[in-house]
Order: sequence, then structure tokens, then C-alpha cells
Amino acid sequence: MITSVLEYLGNSTLRHLEYVGGLTMQLRAAAGSLGQVLPVVGNRNRWRSVIRQMLAVGVDAFPMVGIMAMCSGFILAMQGASELRQFGAIKLVVDLVSIGFTRELGPLLAAIAVSGRSGSAFSAEIGSMVVTEEIDVLRTMALDPIEFLLAPKYLAMLIALPCLTILSNASGILAGWLFMRFSTEMALGVYLRDVVQAIALRDVVTGLIKSLAFATIIVQVGCLEGFRVRGGPDAVGRSATAAVVKSTFLVILADLGFTAIFYLVGK
Repeated sequence: MITSVLEYLGNSTLRHLEYVGGLTMQLRAAAGSLGQVLPVVGNRNRWRSVIRQMLAVGVDAFPMVGIMAMCSGFILAMQGASELRQFGAIKLVVDLVSIGFTRELGPLLAAIAVSGRSGSAFSAEIGSMVVTEEIDVLRTMALDPIEFLLAPKYLAMLIALPCLTILSNASGILAGWLFMRFSTEMALGVYLRDVVQAIALRDVVTGLIKSLAFATIIVQVGCLEGFRVRGGPDAVGRSATAAVVKSTFLVILADLGFTAIFYLVGK
């Protein structure tokens, strides 16, 4: 019994370490290929691919991210007001929503939405190419799959996710104003003045730094799951599911790590 448990734990640990090693090696290769997809200095066709990926990852996700952030902002404002009203401090709802979104909810909601939309799409796209042996064809033509497939997605995500984070922040804060307007008839100008007083530049920068880390996790996990597809079309579906689950888990774990670091630094 004890031997089997130790064997299971050992195999599980080695499997997870091997996965982290694969992510690290892939990230290093992707970072080295970014120069080939930059505008002007890089390959023109690769930059066009980056633009297409930015439209798919960023622009197409605007409605979903905006609606999620507005609903979450309204919920946060209502929950906060129900408690703060007891102490006559309902105006602190402005601080709660503003700081909560710029530091935490804005980048996290945007990352979870993009993970569900684009992380699975990346895995399914590359996994289908593996199954149909298109990846082998690229290698035969002396084209690096990392540069051809992963690098454009990576650069597009590094640009798009911070923009989505800003949209998420703005939508959540706007939802907070709608609640305050309905409950206390607070004017928009007064609300925005309180928001500016509540938010520090450090809060905004913290959220944007998180969004860059989340973008890296989503792209690297999604593409790695696609490259590791083995089998038929059913394996593509499993890899897409694994990409969403793993990237979402790692995003939340990274958010915990960043929050702890910023909390300790700010003490």
C-alpha cells in the first residue's frame, strides 16, 4: 500500500516536472523567435499573421470580456454596499470596485475569458496540424513550427491581453457607477473624481504586469498541448480541454504568486 502510494506520488511529480520543463524550453524558443515576427525588422508575412491573431484574440473577445466585467463589477458593488451601508460608508464602494478591478479582477477576468476562447483554439489548431502531419511538412520545408505558429500567437497575446485588461477595468468601474447612480444618484463626474483619488499608478501597473504573465501562460500551455497531441481527432478534443483546464489553473496560481509578492513588497 505504502509502496504504491509512493510510486504514484513519484510518477506524478516526475510527470509534472517534465511538463514544466517542456513549457520552459518552448518559452525560450518562442522568445528567441519573437524578433522574426516584429514589424519592419521581422518577416512581413509573420507580422500579418500577428495582426490576424490580434483580431481573433483581442477584438473578437471585446464583447465577452466587457459583459463579464460589467456583471462582475455590478455584483461586487452590490455585495460591498450591502455590508458598507450598515456602517454608513456606502461611498467606499467606489474604492472597492476601482481598486478591486485594477489590481485583481480586471486582469483575472480577461485572462479566464481568453483562456476559454483562445487557449483551446490554439491547442485545437496545432493539434489538428499534428494529426494531419502538417507539422512534419513544415519541418521538411525547413520552417520552424515555433516561429511559424507559436511566435505570432505569443506576440499577439502580449499585445491583446493588456488591452483587454484595460477594457475589463473600465467596464467593471463603469458598472460600479451604474450601481451608485441607481442607489445614491451619484453623478458621473463625482464618481470619476473618487475613482481617480482611489486608484494609484501602482495598481494599474500591477494589473498590466499580471496580464503579460497570464498571456504567456495561456499561449505556452495551449500550444504545448497542441504539439503533444498523439492519436486521432478525439485526441485534439482532449488536448483543447486540457489546455483550458491547465492554463486557467496556472493563471490563478500565478495571480496568487504575484499578489503575494506585491503585498510583501508594499508592506
